[in-house]
Amino acid sequence: MRHLGELRGEVDKWRIIEGRAGELLELAELAIAEEEPVLGEEIAAEAERLAAQFERMEFELLLGGEYEKRNAFLAVHAGAGGTEAQDWAEMLLRMYLRWAERRGYQARVVEVSPGDEAGIKSVLIQVTGDYAYGYLKAERGVHRLVRLSPFDADHARHTSFALVEVSPEAKRELDVSINPDDVKVDFYRASGPGGQHVQKTSSAVRVTHLPTGLVAVCQNERSQYQNKELALKVLLARLLELELAKRAEEQARLKGEHVAAGWGNQIRSYVLHPYKMVKDHRTGYETSDPSAVLDGALDGFIDAYLKFAMGKGS
Repeated sequence: MRHLGELRGEVDKWRIIEGRAGELLELAELAIAEEEPVLGEEIAAEAERLAAQFERMEFELLLGGEYEKRNAFLAVHAGAGGTEAQDWAEMLLRMYLRWAERRGYQARVVEVSPGDEAGIKSVLIQVTGDYAYGYLKAERGVHRLVRLSPFDADHARHTSFALVEVSPEAKRELDVSINPDDVKVDFYRASGPGGQHVQKTSSAVRVTHLPTGLVAVCQNERSQYQNKELALKVLLARLLELELAKRAEEQARLKGEHVAAGWGNQIRSYVLHPYKMVKDHRTGYETSDPSAVLDGALDGFIDAYLKFAMGKGS
């Protein structure tokens, strides 16, 4: 019944576009008959908006995988390099938060580990909205930054790396079944901002899946119960992602393909000096405006990757 409701919602969106297109055609005929140039300009502008919406919805039809329409958990981990890499990780966090805002998605920080001097060592965010995982899976891999260091007195050129991981939100019992005996739950006092309540109560939660060693931590919610529920969601998502990775490796083995792992899988370079460029190494898509990209203008890169991946049949 849930799936049927989702399909009805999809059909309703297409019906709305169909109805709006019909209305525009009638208005266009009226504008021609009445010789109203101003009305014609308004119709043209609305037709452009409708065409853009249609193109986006048509593209989403290609995201027909089992998990593409779900919410996503996205993690950023600073690579080696201390403050430089930690600052780069924070820049990526801001980029994804701005991208989510541009798309009308909700994004919230689940867990963050601050850097030693600046930036962050790691962060986990939950992105909520239709096709959040379908789009963000394009960002999985290593991101490389080249710039003049703001932390170096000599302003030397530095290269920094950060790893981005993306998992679909799992539906309990439907996607992943966990034996309660395989889960260890620890409660402790949260650190960082949050006032006296955070310091006085053991509201932070660490959930460990003993068979795999996977760990999920949450301390940003107000209550122990909320933190535990969210940490379990994160753990389920990571277990599902682990299963998906195993399937991908098996498919690649059967096809005789090499699967790059972890830090070896550099997907994109962001160059701020000596020239300005952002280039995706998988698709060849690039732009000379890194400021816009770091401000959340990622759709060109994401769309290019998804078309590339669909062309490969993955």
